Amino acid sequence: MTASNLLLIVEDDPGLQKQLKWSLDQYDIILANNRSEAITALRRHMPRVVTLDLGLPPDPTNASEGLATLKELLELAPHTKVIVVTGNDDRGNAIEAVAQGAYDFYQKPVDADVLNMIIARAFHLHALENEFRNLQQQQAFSSGIIATSPQMLSVMRMIDRIAPTQATVLLLGESGTGKELLAKAIHTQSARAQKPFIAVNCAAIPETLLESELFGYEKGAFTGAVTQTKGKIEYAEGGTFFLDEIGDLPFALQAKLLRFIQERVIERLGGRKEIAVDVRIICATHRNIQQLIDQNQFRADLYYRLSEISIEIPPLREREGDILAIGNTLLKRYCQQNNCKEKRFAPETAQALESYAWPGNIRELENKLKRAVILSDSNLITLEDMEMSEQVDNAMPLNLKAVREAAEMSAIKRALLYSDYNISETSRLLGIARPTLYSLVEKHGLQDLIRHQLDQV
Repeated sequence: MTASNLLLIVEDDPGLQKQLKWSLDQYDIILANNRSEAITALRRHMPRVVTLDLGLPPDPTNASEGLATLKELLELAPHTKVIVVTGNDDRGNAIEAVAQGAYDFYQKPVDADVLNMIIARAFHLHALENEFRNLQQQQAFSSGIIATSPQMLSVMRMIDRIAPTQATVLLLGESGTGKELLAKAIHTQSARAQKPFIAVNCAAIPETLLESELFGYEKGAFTGAVTQTKGKIEYAEGGTFFLDEIGDLPFALQAKLLRFIQERVIERLGGRKEIAVDVRIICATHRNIQQLIDQNQFRADLYYRLSEISIEIPPLREREGDILAIGNTLLKRYCQQNNCKEKRFAPETAQALESYAWPGNIRELENKLKRAVILSDSNLITLEDMEMSEQVDNAMPLNLKAVREAAEMSAIKRALLYSDYNISETSRLLGIARPTLYSLVEKHGLQDLIRHQLDQV
């Protein structure tokens, strides 16, 4: 039984079950007689396509039980294609089912050829959608961005849409969230990809030097200016100019930057000649720009020019499932860079990675991992190697229910990872029965994680 060929048939009529099983013999058929059996089968097998009779017991003459089953199926597995099967007089219920998320509907009596066509089309569409989701993730990885969480995939979808345009982009997010990496991703997906990507960190350059760094200077403009020198903006000609930490740009320079953005011309220090520069501008900051505007530390007109499109970058702690993926990728990379034998996280370390708040975001994770790879004496990365024992203890919530649920979810994720998402092996590792595991997976909302891994099969 292969994940790509599973078809769940929810039908309480034994005669129709046999007819469908015979006429759809190219699929691996799973049968369910009622809502309870359908949900159990979905949790266990994660089928890509479901045919659902709306007239289910205990009231087969009414569509209420079938519609309730549809709702629960889609809540558990929103990517599943559900085809509702109805009687001749149930067209209104079929339309309601489609409005609630069903893929299609088919009216009895069953015509095997027509139903086969609808089911084949559903499998094909599911495969296309799954391929699209995988491509999004691959594109994120190819840009150097490790993104599997819904939060970051949403950001990547937005970048896909804006990259080919000329819009000025403002990236907002905490320090260490990878804003410059995202700016480079926008650049590499744009028509300017073969031209320079020039970055300037406004917080890293003294105010007295920043103007000449940006705009350049003419010979004799100030003491020590012995030659004409281009600024970073000119060096970005034809490409992308990235201003990091724009919230720290001195107020006196903001008017000059605004003029450049509006007119796309600059004047070097000590010069009178206007120089046209063709660049795309991307900015980033971890600061609250609106608060700076209220405090008269940032020009509102400059903000409006910079934020034609604003993108909020989620902090690492809010990126569901990304921490271990990023950690494992970086761990392999640093082992190769330092000519070390391959290492892996100890179970308690994997749990700590997910429970820790990461105030320094990815930058903090990188620093801890580099240290751990160099100093670890074994092939297991421990909490001590990561210098996380005290931090994890301090971050531990005092609410016993929260502690228990966090540990429970972490244990399930680790067991799934170690067993390569084999449900039977996961149950054995956790020392629980399969039905108990299904209940815990539903409780912690891990269905999509399992489904995503099975989709790779």
